[in-house]
Amino acid sequence: MGPVRVYLAPGMFGFARLAAYDYFGHVEAALRRRFRAIGQSVEIRVVEVHPTSSIRRRSAKLTQLIAHTAGTDDGPIHIIGHSTGGLDARLVASPSVHLNAVANQQLGWLSRLHTVTTINTPHYGTPLATFFATAKGQQLLYAVSAITVTALKLGAPPLAAASALVAALGRSSANAVGVEGALIDNVTSGVSRALDEAANRALRDWLALVRDDQGGVVQLMPEAMDLFEAGVEDRPAVLYRCCASYAPPAGPGHYVRTIRTPWGAVSAVLFRLMQQVTSVQDDRYPCAPAGGVKDRFEGLLRGDTPPDDANDGVVPLSSMFWGKPIWIGQGDHLDMVGHFPGPENHNDWMRSGASFDIDRWDDLMDRVFEGICAPHRA
Repeated sequence: MGPVRVYLAPGMFGFARLAAYDYFGHVEAALRRRFRAIGQSVEIRVVEVHPTSSIRRRSAKLTQLIAHTAGTDDGPIHIIGHSTGGLDARLVASPSVHLNAVANQQLGWLSRLHTVTTINTPHYGTPLATFFATAKGQQLLYAVSAITVTALKLGAPPLAAASALVAALGRSSANAVGVEGALIDNVTSGVSRALDEAANRALRDWLALVRDDQGGVVQLMPEAMDLFEAGVEDRPAVLYRCCASYAPPAGPGHYVRTIRTPWGAVSAVLFRLMQQVTSVQDDRYPCAPAGGVKDRFEGLLRGDTPPDDANDGVVPLSSMFWGKPIWIGQGDHLDMVGHFPGPENHNDWMRSGASFDIDRWDDLMDRVFEGICAPHRA
């Protein structure tokens, strides 16, 4: 038998490697350590996808990567998708999938696919996509993307740029007031000045992709995901698993902790604005499976029972469930792929108040790993 092959699919705000920073770097390192501990050979690859293009286009990229690298042996294949990457994985695995003329000829490896693991994936959509799909929301998505990458790379983006984004998002989400293009330009210019030349060039190229194709954002709207669920099927031989997290509502203690640094205070406000937008759902298109999700928490929940409108700042908690839940706890959208304050170059994304830490991270990675390695150990 060949080596175990694991493919990692990034989601919204996602990339493989950008400005010398690895999106899945912490996930890859955690899995490699665990496979090494049991003496199992593993190959791990991250798919390079357009960050906000359509799920179908992203899935074709994933298919082609696996076809070109999975070899001709009988080694098992596993896909781990974060955020939109989980939808890419589900579409690729669907028995009824139709991608494009090239990708359709490259699906021979599907008989070797063992598991699909989704992490904070919007299976039933997210209200944040509805907001970002507006003309002004698209400009804000561009700015939030720039802030995200810079925060991950530097630990904190330029304060003036982040403060401008908070002001723009606050006005737009609360009052539907238009966002001036000049203000968004100031945000991205401020971010660019904080990076070296090579990182700045890479960031601008990546942001150009975000600006030029946002088909995936429209597809993540709850109304569009309603159609996705009607057409995408599970593959019978594949084990589907999910991980889910949420950030707690902000209390006085949270804001006291965040004001210790200027970026902490600004990012806490920015996160709460995104969390507020994500919590608003339409009763006609709820971001949840039929029957709700509370019955799925038993024996898995790490922490207090979350409120009904709980979310990770990007995706509603109720939208994250597909297949067998293996981990549920407090954490924001990028905590779940290792972007939290901690050792080993763990940089935080935004101050969400989730208090995600290295112990929670190791627990999460243990659960992800166990489902992948169990059949091979047996």
